Amino acid sequence: MTARGIFPDDSLSIEQRGQLDALTGSVTPEQARWLSGYFAGLEAGLARPGTAGTLPAPALAVAASRTLTILHGGETSNSAGLAKALGAAAAESGLTAEVIEMARYKPRRLKEEQDLLVIVSTHGEGDPPQQALDFFEYVEGPKAPKLDDMRFAVLALGDSTYEFYCEAGKRLDRRFEELGGTRLAPRTDCDVDYDDSAAEWSALTLSILAAEASVPQAATAGAPAFADAIFHDKRNPFAARILENSLIVGRASSKETRHIEFDIEGSGLDYEPGDALGIAVRNDPAIVAALLDATKLSGDALLTVKGEAVTLADALESHFEIAVTAPRFVEHWAELTGSSALEHLNSEQQRAERASWLRANHIIDIVRQYPHSGLDASGLVAGLRPLQPRLYSIASSLAAMPDEAHITLAPVRYGLHGKPRSGVASAHLADRATVGDLLPVYVQSNPLFRLPGDDTPIIMVGAGTGVAPYRAFLQEREARGAKGRSWLFFGERNFRSDFLYQLEWQEWLATGLLDRLDVAFSRDQGAKTYVQHRMLERSTELFAWLEEGGHFYVCGDSAQMAPDVHETLTAIIATEGCLKRDAAEEYVRNLQRTQRYQRDVY
Repeated sequence: MTARGIFPDDSLSIEQRGQLDALTGSVTPEQARWLSGYFAGLEAGLARPGTAGTLPAPALAVAASRTLTILHGGETSNSAGLAKALGAAAAESGLTAEVIEMARYKPRRLKEEQDLLVIVSTHGEGDPPQQALDFFEYVEGPKAPKLDDMRFAVLALGDSTYEFYCEAGKRLDRRFEELGGTRLAPRTDCDVDYDDSAAEWSALTLSILAAEASVPQAATAGAPAFADAIFHDKRNPFAARILENSLIVGRASSKETRHIEFDIEGSGLDYEPGDALGIAVRNDPAIVAALLDATKLSGDALLTVKGEAVTLADALESHFEIAVTAPRFVEHWAELTGSSALEHLNSEQQRAERASWLRANHIIDIVRQYPHSGLDASGLVAGLRPLQPRLYSIASSLAAMPDEAHITLAPVRYGLHGKPRSGVASAHLADRATVGDLLPVYVQSNPLFRLPGDDTPIIMVGAGTGVAPYRAFLQEREARGAKGRSWLFFGERNFRSDFLYQLEWQEWLATGLLDRLDVAFSRDQGAKTYVQHRMLERSTELFAWLEEGGHFYVCGDSAQMAPDVHETLTAIIATEGCLKRDAAEEYVRNLQRTQRYQRDVY
């Protein structure tokens, strides 16, 4: 059916009808559902008192007294930051919303919800965040209530390079519908460059809610800013000068770990121990040159990026991800080249194969394997993701190091297709950033990784660069004269070459700020020893600290180290507490609910 068949003759101009016909003839059913929600939000925003040419009132008009809850869950602070900004935008729109983390939410109150906005990230192989396991278990279990009176909208965060992209959000979206809930707006799946998609989803949901509540707020017509309310943030980073960039491992080390200090004087940036430093880096010029050579394109070709005219070389170096491949590039390149092999990978049934193939092939590899002779500059970048800042745990405290922010960095280096490859940010910082250079930085708040009160015991578990935030913790406690006991479990490869910040830990041990230090150097003996083995050796004391109200922290690798530590913690609690497995797991979940078990994993 054409636009003429569904609208009166005087509703749209000829040009508008043509545009609508072209659009409706090309969308998928899923896209059509999204457009339906979008135009509902647009209509809601337009249909305010005194607006000329308003359309009929929404069919789903409701009373202004409905409750609104914004629920968020994630291993990092991304979902929390988005939820906080959404709550602030709701308030500006005249709406009253409760913002709450999934770990602190009582699932049984779900049956009482009326309007529920959910922001949730996916981790591992399609898993929900660790802190949200209770919520998912309840919602997906037999005790979940009917939700016939609840409306919902889900913002799913993920990384499209993984097989189960945004799966946690998809699971909740499906389950809410199964339980009888009504979608307030279609689910939005966000890749790592989530800002614009998240802002559109927020604007859509709030415009609908505000219009139904008869709140004439102009704020609903635009997208709220998803950033901390400071001058220098992700969109406007501060040019920080590098004060120090040095190796902190011995000559015999099999790893390369660096300590980097930034001067943030005059920036207005404020951070707490546990926060991260966002760094806007650039791609390796050698990779840019190789990509230009492979595509036979000139680096001087001009194109427009975010309204600014830039050369292709500059765009590839500072605006787009050109290393790790995302599905959107495979789809784009398949369309350009007509490659049946790439088309095969794009089918939904090949998710596992595609995820594995993406890990084994960077953009340069795809371009070389499947060349395209008619390519222009805009055609190349059309399939690329925006270059994202990288986040590093801050290894310093402002109370101890005013006007400075420190990070601990281990460059990512590996081989692929017989060629050396490296991480975009870590290689930039390790190989090309020198003392005196300026780099754009900002602070990414992490409210999910915070010190408790000064008198509370803390147990810190970290491997490699995962020790960084604990250096900040102890600097902060020292500056504040905190009396709470501190215990560090630290793991690396070799004692003589890889004991990061060794002199500082030993000094804090001597002064009594650090009460206990247990180390695990995996390559110093025949059988590899890791932090979880040291935890088992100290299980009685560890459990006693927990029983006395201690807080437990884990920082490091999310694929292996963090799960191993989690399993060991559960086993220790079962053994020392004389508990069955189910009871020990509940003990751990309660630690998470009460913010006494916090993780910063990557």
